[in-house]
Amino acid sequence: MRVHFIVHETFEAPGVYETWAMIRGHKVTFSRVYAGQPLPDDARNIDLLIVMGGPQDPSVTLDECPHFNSGAEQALIASAVHLGRAVIGVCLGAQLIGEALGAAFAHSPEKEIGKFPIVMTDKGRMHELFSHFGSTLEVGHWHNDMPGLTPEAEIIAWSVGCPRQIVAYSGLVYGFQCHMELTPAVVEMLIANSDGDLNRAADYRFVQSRNALRANDYSEMNRVLFTFLDKLEYRYRQSAA
Repeated sequence: MRVHFIVHETFEAPGVYETWAMIRGHKVTFSRVYAGQPLPDDARNIDLLIVMGGPQDPSVTLDECPHFNSGAEQALIASAVHLGRAVIGVCLGAQLIGEALGAAFAHSPEKEIGKFPIVMTDKGRMHELFSHFGSTLEVGHWHNDMPGLTPEAEIIAWSVGCPRQIVAYSGLVYGFQCHMELTPAVVEMLIANSDGDLNRAADYRFVQSRNALRANDYSEMNRVLFTFLDKLEYRYRQSAA
Protein backbone atom coordinates (compact mmCIF):
# COMPACT_ATOMS: atom_id res chain seq x y z
CA MET A 1 0.00 0.00 0.00
CA ARG A 2 0.99 3.60 -0.61
CA VAL A 3 0.52 5.44 2.66
CA HIS A 4 0.77 9.23 2.69
CA PHE A 5 0.95 11.31 5.87
CA ILE A 6 0.14 14.97 6.30
CA VAL A 7 2.05 16.18 9.36
CA HIS A 8 1.32 19.68 10.63
CA GLU A 9 3.93 20.07 13.38
CA THR A 10 7.09 18.30 14.53
CA PHE A 11 5.44 17.44 17.86
CA GLU A 12 2.28 15.99 16.26
CA ALA A 13 4.17 12.95 15.02
CA PRO A 14 2.50 9.94 13.36
CA GLY A 15 3.80 7.65 16.10
CA VAL A 16 2.37 4.16 15.83
CA TYR A 17 0.62 4.89 12.52
CA GLU A 18 4.05 5.28 10.95
CA THR A 19 5.41 2.27 12.87
CA TRP A 20 2.59 0.11 11.51
CA ALA A 21 3.18 1.27 7.93
CA MET A 22 6.91 0.58 8.16
CA ILE A 23 6.51 -2.84 9.77
CA ARG A 24 3.96 -3.88 7.16
CA GLY A 25 6.36 -2.87 4.39
CA HIS A 26 4.18 -0.17 2.87
CA LYS A 27 5.54 2.67 0.77
CA VAL A 28 5.42 5.71 3.05
CA THR A 29 5.51 9.34 1.91
CA PHE A 30 5.01 12.59 3.77
CA SER A 31 3.79 16.15 3.43
CA ARG A 32 5.50 17.73 6.43
CA VAL A 33 3.79 21.03 5.88
CA TYR A 34 5.58 22.71 8.81
CA ALA A 35 8.81 22.17 6.81
CA GLY A 36 7.34 23.47 3.56
CA GLN A 37 6.77 20.08 1.93
CA PRO A 38 3.90 20.29 -0.59
CA LEU A 39 0.66 18.36 -0.60
CA PRO A 40 0.05 15.94 -3.47
CA ASP A 41 -2.05 17.42 -6.26
CA ASP A 42 -4.62 14.66 -5.77
CA ALA A 43 -4.99 11.19 -4.26
CA ARG A 44 -4.42 9.08 -7.39
CA ASN A 45 -1.07 7.78 -6.10
CA ILE A 46 -2.28 7.21 -2.54
CA ASP A 47 -4.00 4.14 -1.08
CA LEU A 48 -4.23 5.33 2.53
CA LEU A 49 -4.18 9.02 3.45
CA ILE A 50 -3.48 9.76 7.13
CA VAL A 51 -3.96 13.37 8.23
CA MET A 52 -2.43 14.09 11.62
CA GLY A 53 -3.30 16.57 14.35
CA GLY A 54 -2.07 20.02 15.23
CA PRO A 55 -2.81 23.06 17.39
CA GLN A 56 -4.77 24.61 14.52
CA ASP A 57 -8.45 24.10 13.77
CA PRO A 58 -10.00 23.93 10.28
CA SER A 59 -10.97 27.61 10.38
CA VAL A 60 -7.35 28.80 10.75
CA THR A 61 -6.30 30.88 7.73
CA LEU A 62 -3.00 31.08 5.87
CA ASP A 63 -2.51 34.54 7.33
CA GLU A 64 -2.74 33.06 10.80
CA CYS A 65 -0.59 30.00 10.02
CA PRO A 66 1.29 30.21 6.68
CA HIS A 67 2.14 26.49 6.56
CA PHE A 68 -1.42 25.27 7.15
CA ASN A 69 -3.69 25.38 4.08
CA SER A 70 -6.99 24.06 5.37
CA GLY A 71 -8.75 24.38 2.02
CA ALA A 72 -6.04 22.50 0.13
CA GLU A 73 -6.00 19.69 2.69
CA GLN A 74 -9.75 19.39 2.52
CA ALA A 75 -9.54 19.22 -1.29
CA LEU A 76 -7.02 16.36 -1.06
CA ILE A 77 -9.23 14.52 1.44
CA ALA A 78 -12.22 14.98 -0.87
CA SER A 79 -10.16 13.64 -3.77
CA ALA A 80 -9.22 10.56 -1.74
CA VAL A 81 -12.83 9.92 -0.76
CA HIS A 82 -14.03 10.40 -4.36
CA LEU A 83 -11.42 7.93 -5.63
CA GLY A 84 -12.37 5.29 -3.05
CA ARG A 85 -9.16 5.54 -1.07
CA ALA A 86 -8.86 4.84 2.64
CA VAL A 87 -8.62 7.94 4.82
CA ILE A 88 -7.83 8.38 8.51
CA GLY A 89 -7.90 11.72 10.28
CA VAL A 90 -6.44 12.18 13.75
CA CYS A 91 -7.66 15.08 15.92
CA LEU A 92 -7.33 18.08 13.55
CA GLY A 93 -7.24 15.54 10.72
CA ALA A 94 -10.61 14.14 11.83
CA GLN A 95 -12.08 17.63 11.85
CA LEU A 96 -10.71 18.25 8.35
CA ILE A 97 -12.43 15.10 7.08
CA GLY A 98 -15.75 16.33 8.40
CA GLU A 99 -15.20 19.76 6.85
CA ALA A 100 -14.21 18.21 3.50
CA LEU A 101 -17.49 16.29 3.51
CA GLY A 102 -19.58 19.32 4.45
CA ALA A 103 -19.78 18.91 8.24
CA ALA A 104 -18.43 21.75 10.36
CA PHE A 105 -16.18 20.97 13.32
CA ALA A 106 -17.29 21.95 16.82
CA HIS A 107 -15.71 22.69 20.16
CA SER A 108 -15.62 19.72 22.49
CA PRO A 109 -17.45 20.05 25.82
CA GLU A 110 -14.19 19.40 27.69
CA LYS A 111 -10.49 19.81 27.10
CA GLU A 112 -8.89 16.35 27.25
CA ILE A 113 -5.17 15.72 27.69
CA GLY A 114 -4.06 12.35 28.96
CA LYS A 115 -5.24 8.77 28.95
CA PHE A 116 -8.95 8.25 29.57
CA PRO A 117 -11.53 5.64 28.52
CA ILE A 118 -13.67 5.81 25.43
CA VAL A 119 -16.97 3.96 25.29
CA MET A 120 -18.02 2.07 22.19
CA THR A 121 -21.51 2.70 20.86
CA ASP A 122 -23.77 -0.17 19.79
CA LYS A 123 -22.69 0.49 16.19
CA GLY A 124 -19.07 0.53 17.31
CA ARG A 125 -19.29 -2.80 19.11
CA MET A 126 -20.92 -4.39 16.05
CA HIS A 127 -18.56 -2.78 13.52
CA GLU A 128 -16.21 -5.26 11.85
CA LEU A 129 -13.19 -2.96 12.12
CA PHE A 130 -13.77 -2.14 15.80
CA SER A 131 -15.05 -5.44 17.19
CA HIS A 132 -11.75 -5.99 19.04
CA PHE A 133 -12.00 -2.70 20.98
CA GLY A 134 -14.28 -4.21 23.61
CA SER A 135 -16.92 -2.09 25.36
CA THR A 136 -14.44 0.47 26.67
CA LEU A 137 -10.80 1.19 25.97
CA GLU A 138 -8.33 3.59 27.56
CA VAL A 139 -6.73 5.75 24.88
CA GLY A 140 -4.73 8.96 24.54
CA HIS A 141 -6.27 12.42 24.22
CA TRP A 142 -4.90 15.87 23.42
CA HIS A 143 -7.66 18.14 22.14
CA ASN A 144 -10.22 20.91 22.54
CA ASP A 145 -12.41 20.29 19.45
CA MET A 146 -14.23 17.46 17.71
CA PRO A 147 -15.21 16.53 14.13
CA GLY A 148 -18.50 17.39 12.50
CA LEU A 149 -21.04 14.75 11.52
CA THR A 150 -22.38 14.20 8.02
CA PRO A 151 -25.86 12.65 7.63
CA GLU A 152 -24.20 9.30 6.87
CA ALA A 153 -21.64 9.42 9.69
CA GLU A 154 -21.80 6.94 12.56
CA ILE A 155 -20.34 7.62 16.00
CA ILE A 156 -18.22 4.60 16.90
CA ALA A 157 -16.99 5.77 20.29
CA TRP A 158 -17.50 8.61 22.79
CA SER A 159 -16.10 9.69 26.12
CA VAL A 160 -17.41 11.60 29.12
CA GLY A 161 -15.49 14.64 27.92
CA CYS A 162 -16.22 14.37 24.19
CA PRO A 163 -19.25 12.83 22.42
CA ARG A 164 -17.38 12.22 19.13
CA GLN A 165 -14.21 10.26 19.76
CA ILE A 166 -14.28 7.96 16.72
CA VAL A 167 -16.46 8.63 13.68
CA ALA A 168 -17.04 6.36 10.67
CA TYR A 169 -17.77 8.53 7.63
CA SER A 170 -17.90 5.52 5.30
CA GLY A 171 -16.49 2.02 5.12
CA LEU A 172 -13.03 3.39 4.34
CA VAL A 173 -13.01 6.83 6.00
CA TYR A 174 -12.55 7.32 9.75
CA GLY A 175 -11.98 10.22 12.09
CA PHE A 176 -10.19 9.65 15.40
CA GLN A 177 -10.46 12.58 17.77
CA CYS A 178 -8.48 10.45 20.23
CA HIS A 179 -4.77 9.72 19.88
CA MET A 180 -4.18 5.98 19.83
CA GLU A 181 -0.81 6.55 18.14
CA LEU A 182 0.87 8.09 21.18
CA THR A 183 4.13 6.63 22.44
CA PRO A 184 6.33 7.86 25.31
CA ALA A 185 8.55 9.67 22.79
CA VAL A 186 5.61 11.44 21.12
CA VAL A 187 4.16 12.36 24.52
CA GLU A 188 7.46 14.01 25.48
CA MET A 189 7.31 16.15 22.35
CA LEU A 190 3.72 17.15 23.11
CA ILE A 191 4.58 17.97 26.72
CA ALA A 192 7.41 20.22 25.55
CA ASN A 193 4.93 22.20 23.44
CA SER A 194 1.95 22.34 25.80
CA ASP A 195 3.07 24.44 28.76
CA GLY A 196 -0.04 26.63 28.74
CA ASP A 197 -2.44 23.71 29.15
CA LEU A 198 -0.32 21.60 31.46
CA ASN A 199 0.52 24.46 33.83
CA ARG A 200 -3.22 24.66 34.53
CA ALA A 201 -3.93 20.91 34.58
CA ALA A 202 -5.70 21.14 37.94
CA ASP A 203 -8.27 23.52 36.43
CA TYR A 204 -9.64 20.82 34.11
CA ARG A 205 -11.44 17.54 34.78
CA PHE A 206 -9.66 15.66 32.02
CA VAL A 207 -6.12 17.06 31.88
CA GLN A 208 -3.36 14.99 33.47
CA SER A 209 -0.17 16.31 34.97
CA ARG A 210 3.19 15.87 33.26
CA ASN A 211 4.10 13.07 35.66
CA ALA A 212 0.84 11.24 34.99
CA LEU A 213 1.28 11.59 31.22
CA ARG A 214 4.74 10.08 31.49
CA ALA A 215 3.54 7.24 33.71
CA ASN A 216 0.78 6.09 31.35
CA ASP A 217 1.16 2.77 29.54
CA TYR A 218 0.21 3.35 25.90
CA SER A 219 1.10 -0.14 24.62
CA GLU A 220 -2.36 -1.72 24.74
CA MET A 221 -4.06 1.03 22.72
CA ASN A 222 -1.15 0.83 20.25
CA ARG A 223 -1.78 -2.89 19.83
CA VAL A 224 -5.50 -2.30 19.28
CA LEU A 225 -4.72 0.38 16.69
CA PHE A 226 -2.42 -2.03 14.83
CA THR A 227 -5.27 -4.51 14.51
CA PHE A 228 -7.67 -1.81 13.29
CA LEU A 229 -5.16 -0.76 10.63
CA ASP A 230 -4.71 -4.36 9.49
CA LYS A 231 -8.48 -4.73 9.18
CA LEU A 232 -8.75 -1.46 7.26
CA GLU A 233 -6.00 -2.54 4.89
CA TYR A 234 -7.79 -5.83 4.23
CA ARG A 235 -11.08 -4.03 3.60
CA TYR A 236 -9.39 -1.60 1.22
CA ARG A 237 -7.69 -4.39 -0.74
CA GLN A 238 -11.02 -6.21 -1.04
CA SER A 239 -12.73 -3.05 -2.29
CA ALA A 240 -9.99 -2.44 -4.85
CA ALA A 241 -9.88 -6.02 -6.12
